[in-house]
Order: sequence, then C-alpha cells, then structure tokens
Amino acid sequence: MSARLSPGDAAPAFSLPDADGKAVSLGDHLGRKVIVYFYPAALTPGCTKQACDFTDNLDVLAGAGYDVIGVSPDKPEKLAKFREKEHLKVTLVADPDKEVLQAYGAFGEKTMYGKTVTGVIRSTFVVDEQGKIEHAFYNVRATGHVAKLIKDLKV
Repeated sequence: MSARLSPGDAAPAFSLPDADGKAVSLGDHLGRKVIVYFYPAALTPGCTKQACDFTDNLDVLAGAGYDVIGVSPDKPEKLAKFREKEHLKVTLVADPDKEVLQAYGAFGEKTMYGKTVTGVIRSTFVVDEQGKIEHAFYNVRATGHVAKLIKDLKV
C-alpha cells in the first residue's frame, strides 16, 4: 500500500500519454489549480458517470481557475474510445504501469462487495498553483462526487 498524501505535500510530478498519445505533465499546469482524479477503468458505469460529471462542469471549474485531469490504468487507445463514445472534454491520461497511481496512494487494497481486493482507489486531489496538494479525497463515490467537490471548493 502506498502512502497517502495530505494537504501541504508536494504533488508527485508526472508526465503521461493522453488519449491521443500526447504527453501531459502536471508541470505544464504550474500557475493554475489542477484537479487530478483517479478512476479504475474507462467505459464502466461508475467511471463514465464521474467523467461525464466532470465534463458537464468543466466550464464552471475552468472559470474558477481549475484544470481537470483524469488518470486510469487504461491504455491511450481505450481512453480515446471512452472520450469519443461519451463526448468527454476532460483530459484523460493513461498510467498502465500504475506508477502515478501508487505515487498518489490511489492504488492498493480496497474493499469491493465485501471482499478485499487490490486495485485503483477512486481518489481526487486538488493541486494548487505551486504544485502542492490542497485537498486529498480518497475512496470517493463516482456519483455525486463532482457536485460535492464544487461545493467544497466553493466554486
């Protein structure tokens, strides 16, 4: 189990391929706030709901100075299918080696349907303009999370 991040920690840097294979790095967003969210798998019901919620609220978040990056262990080709099928506007990046997931503490043991399994822990992080963790939310729900996040951030 990787260590969990807390407010004030430096956000682990990353550079990962997006749905088109183009590198997206956290460093590209210095000077802006970034919402980095980790989800288990593209094209699944819960992850689709969450990605659509972020897409539906992207203008509100961007207007408040937030960029949004979704990270999953999927390959870029699957992310491209996900984006096209669901008309997603959020930036989706691929972490098939799970290095970034582990760096953020978003991969490890979790309980699913009463069983302990190892996998992606649905998590969201708000990174400030200097690259520090402002908020760390672990074990978030796919449904209603974006609305709660907007409320918590007072957007």
